[in-house]
Amino acid sequence: MTGAVTTAGLRIWDAQAVRSALTYDAAIPVVRQAMAALSSGEVRQLLRSFIGLGEGRTFAIMPAALDRPAVFGAKLVSVFADGRGRKSHEGLVVLFEGEEGAPVCLADAGEVTAIRTAAASAAATDALARTGAARLAILGLGRQAEAHIEAISKVRDLREVRVWGRDAARAGAFADAVRSRTGLSVTAYAGAREAVAGADIVCTVSAAADPILEGGWVSPGAHVNLVGSSGPAQAEADAELVAMSRFIVDHREHVLVHGGEFLRAKAAGRVGDAHIAGEIGEVYARRLPGRTSAEEITVYKSLGHAVQDLACVAWLDGRRD
Repeated sequence: MTGAVTTAGLRIWDAQAVRSALTYDAAIPVVRQAMAALSSGEVRQLLRSFIGLGEGRTFAIMPAALDRPAVFGAKLVSVFADGRGRKSHEGLVVLFEGEEGAPVCLADAGEVTAIRTAAASAAATDALARTGAARLAILGLGRQAEAHIEAISKVRDLREVRVWGRDAARAGAFADAVRSRTGLSVTAYAGAREAVAGADIVCTVSAAADPILEGGWVSPGAHVNLVGSSGPAQAEADAELVAMSRFIVDHREHVLVHGGEFLRAKAAGRVGDAHIAGEIGEVYARRLPGRTSAEEITVYKSLGHAVQDLACVAWLDGRRD
């Protein structure tokens, strides 16, 4: 279907319907506003809970309540890695209205997650990357890699996109497909270090358990989005990058518990909790400076939050502040 269907008063958005309606032009400002609300105390949100289902397999429950619009709900999602550097999100976002407490909307969580995650990185990139940033490096392949290219192209005029993945043949095919679809200059690189060299923006969107990005590879003035790792046992970047950067997070409380890159750097004695400069929502609300110099390396640690999912589904349902 191309739009939502309504059953017993409940609007249902399948993946195709979400994809058709929730464009990046819509999702980026929605996510930006949601993160500002989270950092301003206008959102009640619990730490996500996980149930392990075996190696590389997790069931997660992510609840939240928003003041504006007055909605609450949760994302119920499975995250399954395939052992080849890819992982999929499957599940549902359930939205309730805040007046009578009735469920009003169900949406495909995999599609909402894919779009809001890339939108969150694009919003952070817009706030933290240098204005003229034009060279993008993507470490990792698959849906989030493609989504990040599309989303970030909405906030910066990209002249060059570099992609890297452990499977060189797949990386080449991916670059060809994205180049054909978007018209952007997209090139596959044989090594992660080569892909990152001289890049203005770097995004890690892999299922790697251990670092694929080293701080020593990152150019002065670059901005980095750390996206792929969502639990304490995984880290896509090394402690050096964390320690050398202006480290801004999506939500401090969650990163102190689940931010793998930060936790490894802390365990190694490279940083303490005070190294977290602040939350991206504080930057959006103009309560915290983002980039403080042209040569500074900025990092945005993204874990993803229910407030992003619920805000996007509320937007789909026409509930807009």
